[in-house]
This record gives sequence, structure tokens and C-alpha cells, in this order.
Amino acid sequence: MFQLTFGNYTFQTKAHADLENLDFPDFAKAAFQFCQEWLSGGSTFTQHTSGSTGNPKEIQISRAQMIASAKATQAFFQMDEDAQLLCCLDPRYIAGKMMLVRAMVWNSPIELIEPKSNPLLGIKRIPDFAAMVPLQVEACMQDKPSLEKLKKIKHLIIGGAPISSRLKDQLIQNGIVAHQTYGMTETVSHVALAKIDSAELHYSVLPGIEFGLDSRGALWIKSASSEDEVIQTNDLVELVGENSFRWLGRADFVINSGGVKLHPELLETKAEHVIQRFYPNSSFFFFSQKDEILGEKLCLIIESKGGYKGVDNLLSALKDVLDTYEVPKNIFIVPGFLRTESGKINRLKTTESL
Repeated sequence: MFQLTFGNYTFQTKAHADLENLDFPDFAKAAFQFCQEWLSGGSTFTQHTSGSTGNPKEIQISRAQMIASAKATQAFFQMDEDAQLLCCLDPRYIAGKMMLVRAMVWNSPIELIEPKSNPLLGIKRIPDFAAMVPLQVEACMQDKPSLEKLKKIKHLIIGGAPISSRLKDQLIQNGIVAHQTYGMTETVSHVALAKIDSAELHYSVLPGIEFGLDSRGALWIKSASSEDEVIQTNDLVELVGENSFRWLGRADFVINSGGVKLHPELLETKAEHVIQRFYPNSSFFFFSQKDEILGEKLCLIIESKGGYKGVDNLLSALKDVLDTYEVPKNIFIVPGFLRTESGKINRLKTTESL
């Protein structure tokens, strides 16, 4: 039976929530208000895209789309109404909101907690199903009691950003069952999932999802969660089976350097171990700058307050793991990246600020 729990407060039907008189933080008010609208029969909900690759935009998502998405996830994981869910993502964004939808559609109990770095510190019971961003998973793994809880979650999905190779190794070493998600606000949460194991990540599409490639090799998606409209993405993928694909990176990030096409996201995975050796726990990404000879030259930017002290040694080490044309022509060290409201790195605005 659906039941939303926040601290000592329990919400079950639309008549239970008197939002004006509840002294709740904004994220909790947003959760209860959404559930109240849903249980009152709301048919359309306003949502904003993240703005990680462009300007955020307002879109309308229908009840039918959300139900279709929730049912597809339920079918993929074969979840039943006895499942205990955990919402540790901000309900003002689509990922957190969809956790609430799943609970209501699956008719399952769900616990709402503050969307903080380590969401497992104060949970009442270990969930059967939870969604986290990579930062949260990493924080849980650094705390022994939280790590033990993480191991007991039956189904953990990780989204919002690709997991690092370091985090992938830690998940495998600790025997944690987890899936990386692929999706966006326009697809109403994820439409494909990749099981995290020692093999390269291959995304399996959820039941009822149609997909294919455009002339660029970019993925398009059609499903009930998109109201059977084709959603054209900017994500370049390689098909690896009838129902699965390998993600290569975004088409708008591809760098054409002297006629060689470079995928920054693939290079980031390839170079991560080396970069973390010289700049531990630092965010980074590859990007391009205009070049008179190459057209575009490959560059690397690292978020660190450590300055340029280790750059020469880093560059030397990168030459051992990257092909000649994959070695960055310039390396920039900046104290902070610009991020979207949902915490994603805004690559475009960060590089424009150089």
C-alpha cells in the first residue's frame, strides 16, 4: 500500500496533507504537494530540464507518461507492491519526482529523506529500490555502516551523470548490485539501464521502448512515456544488439581535430585513473578550442585548488595511456566549475569563462 513517510509524519491520501501548516523544508513540501496533486487526479505536471547542455526549458509531462515510465521500470526489475522505496533525490527534479510516482503506481511504501551526500545515515529501514547520483553512492561507500546498508539494497539505480571508472571498480569489489541509468527529463526519467559489472557498460532498453539512430548515429527514442512521439537525442551510441547500445558521448561535444573525431566522455573514462593520481577527487572534462591548423584542438580542464604544480608530470603520464591524437594540447586548472541548479557540470559556461 502506498504510504509516504518523512520523519515522524506519514502521508497516505490527499486528505492527509495540510501543507500550509506543516513546518517542512522546501524539498519535503514539494514532495507532499506533488503527491497531493497526483492523488487528486492531476493530469499534467510542469517540469524543467536540467540545463547541463543548454538553457533550461519548461516542459509539460502528462500523468500517462509518468505511469508508463513507472510501469516499465517495474517490469524490468519485476517489483511488487511489497517493495520498500527510498526517495533521497530532490522531488523538484524529475528523478526525485519519479521515485514518488513509482511508489504511487506500484502501490508501495516510500521513505523521503533529505537529498544529502550520504542519504543512508538516517534511514529507518533498508529499501528494496533506491535511486542515487554518483556523488551520493561515493559518500555512502566512505562510511562503513552506510556501505553495509548499500550492499543490502536489492535494486540500486545510479543516474544524473555517468559513473567514474573508480566508482565502478568500488561497486564491483564490494559486490553491490547496481544499474547505471540512461534518460532525461524529456523521456520522463530513464529509458535504458546498464548493469554495472566488469564488462563495458551496455544499456538495455526498458520494455515497450522503440529506438534507433539518425544519420549522425545519435539515438532516437519512442515510447508510451514520450506519448509515442519520437524524441531525438544528441547522444551518439553504438548498437550492440536488438535491445541494447553502448553510449559514446554527446554529438555536440564531439571534437574534430585535424580530421580525427574525438569523444570527450570516452577519453575521460580512459584518462581518469591517471588524472586522479595527480589531482585526487577532482572533477575534470575534455573540451575543444579553435585552432588555425587542426580546426579544433583537444584541451583538458581540471577543477582543483592545487594549481599547476603537477601538470607537467600529469601530461607525461597521460601520454602513456592515451593515443598521440588523444593527448590534450592544453591543460587548464581552475578552482571551481560552473554548475546547473541540479548540480551537473555546465561544460559550455565553464569553458566560456576561461
